[in-house]
Amino acid sequence: MAWVTVYLTFSPADADLVRSRLEAGEFEVNVAGELAALSMDGYSLATGGIRVQVPDDKAEEARALLASREPSAT
Repeated sequence: MAWVTVYLTFSPADADLVRSRLEAGEFEVNVAGELAALSMDGYSLATGGIRVQVPDDKAEEARALLASREPSAT
């Protein structure tokens, strides 16, 4: 399974909120680069940020959920 980045941030807290929203929408989520960002202040910039990812076949649905202002209905 290939992972696709649907959200990029430099804030671990922001990435966690997005991850939580996607999981509430029943998406499988991978957060890449989070540990590097937490290990040293400012390191997420050097590593290209924290990438919130979903399986490639769910990327469009995940982007639509994140673009909507409505909370996910589960």
